[in-house]
Amino acid sequence: MKTLFTFLFSLVILQSCSQTKTDYLKDNRLDLTSSEFDFPQKKINIIGYGAYHGSAKTEKTEFALIKSLTKDGTIKYYLPETDFSIGHYFNKYLKTGDTILLKDLVYNYGTRVPQEKSIETYEKWKEIKKLNDKLQEKDKLKVVGIDLLVTYKYTSKHLLEIIDFEQTEEKSLKEIVNMVQLDTTDFSPQYNSYSKKVLMTFVEDYEKNPTKFEKNIKNKFVLDHLIQNLKYTFKNFDNSSKREQIIYDNYMNLSSLYNFHKNPQFLRFGFFHLEKEREGNKVSFFTKLIENSVYKRKDIISVIGYLTKSRVLWDIVYDENKNYKTYTTEGGYGIGDYDKEYFLGIENLKKTKMSDITLFRLNKKNTPYNDGNPDLMEIVMIGEKSNGQDVKGKSTTDFLDYAILISNSKASVPIQEMK
Repeated sequence: MKTLFTFLFSLVILQSCSQTKTDYLKDNRLDLTSSEFDFPQKKINIIGYGAYHGSAKTEKTEFALIKSLTKDGTIKYYLPETDFSIGHYFNKYLKTGDTILLKDLVYNYGTRVPQEKSIETYEKWKEIKKLNDKLQEKDKLKVVGIDLLVTYKYTSKHLLEIIDFEQTEEKSLKEIVNMVQLDTTDFSPQYNSYSKKVLMTFVEDYEKNPTKFEKNIKNKFVLDHLIQNLKYTFKNFDNSSKREQIIYDNYMNLSSLYNFHKNPQFLRFGFFHLEKEREGNKVSFFTKLIENSVYKRKDIISVIGYLTKSRVLWDIVYDENKNYKTYTTEGGYGIGDYDKEYFLGIENLKKTKMSDITLFRLNKKNTPYNDGNPDLMEIVMIGEKSNGQDVKGKSTTDFLDYAILISNSKASVPIQEMK
């Protein structure tokens, strides 16, 4: 009897150790399209979701996650891939329901990632407002932007909210007032634009003579934060490694205002920013949080979306006068499931999906995804350099906690097509 018990116990151990990835995925999957969907982890500091940009169900998936995480107040702040001032005006939309404002916000928000300048993004925000309206006051989401500026439009408007410009005759500030009222400039930080010159003059004036402005400043913390972020754009604009450091620095600065340590956040960024491990020499925002001991690794949750049998918005086409003309989509290269560009481990997700949007939990204690094989991180690119060497010897769960397979998604449609 003792021998039989020992044999059966050993058999169970052997089977559990040799569980295939597909078996594990079948045991740890959830249907995001179900009305009963409930995100399985509640004790978190920050959770990030990222997927290929420009696909309709990418936005639908994000909303499903937000809806679940607000049911019991798990998250308090929403951090989309945008700057502080655009985040500030998204909060205004959530309070007022002003759809004219929303459309312009989506257009400017999409300056960072043009594929997000879409009708689907616009509709997602309308759903977020409906959801937020139903939440108790203490549970309502507040939007905070931590990214590098890519347009000066809403930062200029924000400056005029926190400085009582009607009570000052300072020329540098009046120039911002005129620029905002005329609204004929492109507000671009990417070259030596008129708007950049106006804002550089103001920042220089303010830093040389702060006392001229002091009595008219309504919020010194916010003003200083905006000025610092303007200065980031004045030199070496949009360097990728610089951007990641700016995201981190902005987050840490704003944490003192919003007490992020005690108020969990939902982050929507491209998936590189959410990787919990270095990819070669590249250091993501989430990796910075871990390496600087801001939070424990287990309390930072990374959710990555993968596409199959889907299309993405690719190019927005303008005529010679820069007027919107049309758009193009892609359904092969650009979705990560194509014979010339694919994630090594995506087939296992495809074999085990429950629905068109299936969430797989990869970070359980018995996970086979900590096997030193980065199969959901390594991208094979035929004829192109892949990231294989950068992730070699690392596990999928070094980088992420959850995978979502999104199937049969149509491409997003540019907001310029909205009637």
